[in-house]
Amino acid sequence: MDDAPDRRPPPASRLEPFRRLARARAGGDLVPLPRMLTGDDRRTHVRQTVREDHQVRIARGDEEARAKFDKLAGSLFSFFRGTSLLFYRDMAGEDAWMPTVLAAGDVHPDNFGVLPNRDAVPVFGIDDHDEAFFAPFTWDLKRGATGFVLAADELGGKGRRKQDRIARAFVEGYVEAIGSYATEGGEDEHELRRDNSPELIRDLIDDALSVSRAEWLADDYLDEQRRGFKASRKLVPVTSRRAEFQDVIDRFVAGSGIEVPARADGMRVKDVAERKGQGTASLGLTRYYVLLEGPARDGTDDVVLELKQARRSSLDGLVPPSGFDSAGHGDRVAHAQRAQLVRGDAFYGSVEHEGLSMLVRERSPLRNSLDLEDLSGSEWLQYARVCGGVVAHVHALSDDGGGLDHDVEPAIAAAIGPGELFVDDIARFAREAAERARADHETFRADHALGAFRRVDVVHR
Repeated sequence: MDDAPDRRPPPASRLEPFRRLARARAGGDLVPLPRMLTGDDRRTHVRQTVREDHQVRIARGDEEARAKFDKLAGSLFSFFRGTSLLFYRDMAGEDAWMPTVLAAGDVHPDNFGVLPNRDAVPVFGIDDHDEAFFAPFTWDLKRGATGFVLAADELGGKGRRKQDRIARAFVEGYVEAIGSYATEGGEDEHELRRDNSPELIRDLIDDALSVSRAEWLADDYLDEQRRGFKASRKLVPVTSRRAEFQDVIDRFVAGSGIEVPARADGMRVKDVAERKGQGTASLGLTRYYVLLEGPARDGTDDVVLELKQARRSSLDGLVPPSGFDSAGHGDRVAHAQRAQLVRGDAFYGSVEHEGLSMLVRERSPLRNSLDLEDLSGSEWLQYARVCGGVVAHVHALSDDGGGLDHDVEPAIAAAIGPGELFVDDIARFAREAAERARADHETFRADHALGAFRRVDVVHR
């Protein structure tokens, strides 16, 4: 009976209690945060938070949901990347007196890379804006510094002293760059291109430029006749849905105000595929690839668009109240990308489909990222400093295109105060957060082995 009431217990949610906690903490109340929990209380908090953050994927019970938890169990750094809600609940309402920026939201060493700007020029920057949200500028630095500590440990094999130096280099790069933007400006035109990048980044850009679009399409996407997507474990062609997705793309162009470049040749959908097994935090979310036919019409210059389910930012409900609003999920991410890159992806935008807010962006042969395991000790320090500068650039762009109504760089520079003290504060936070992540990962692994993430928490009568 379709009209029968749904008597299943509703899923448990602590969203509103954490909103109240964040407001109280931001208002100056001396309320405890979850990071102060120990023992079994902390283990239960970790379990409940991970379950709550993955309610839909757990309830669906699909292979990718299980694959995500296996991935998180197998790697501490993957666990950190895939549990941003856990990280930010430990910071609820914190740093309310600090200047607000349009934060990237999920800063860590693997979320930087080479990507094309709207003129198809490869630039280096943040390549994931899914968690972007208005927050104190320190939130990006605390997550970023913690990410560098954990990555340098697991992927770089660095000891504790070197991990600390790398985290400090990240913050020092930020402090130096934000000071420059505060006194000299120039953020509205700055890009890290091949001609103005350090050698480490220049080599990464050269590597991206070495692959032609035709070669990239043939190797990664197209069937032997170049008529559509090839079938693989990761790509599942759904060619019968071309008309459906032509409508989606048409609505996307109209709704996002996209200025279609000539290389997209009228945005004609050539094929569609479901994309499986991609990402860490987003693993298990709905994702499609759409193939647009290029002007040559021979499969050598086609365009690949990615449509990915957008979710509520992990920072939503946890940041101190600021008066700045973030729009719906896909629109929020698209706005952040446009604001945080000087000349960003020409196809970046969002569209509603299947009842979901879908983020749209281009896949490109010009996308490339460092293999962190190959970095030497000096390269880790250089990379961390460059990434700190990139975050400063993102924050400096928060005022004009980002939606802030004041010049934010001087305010940040003033809030930083004595640079050495500020760097030490963030580095000490990162050390403690990394230790907490290590302990949380161990309890997560134990719970995962006992089947804890095959079900969600529900509210029983």
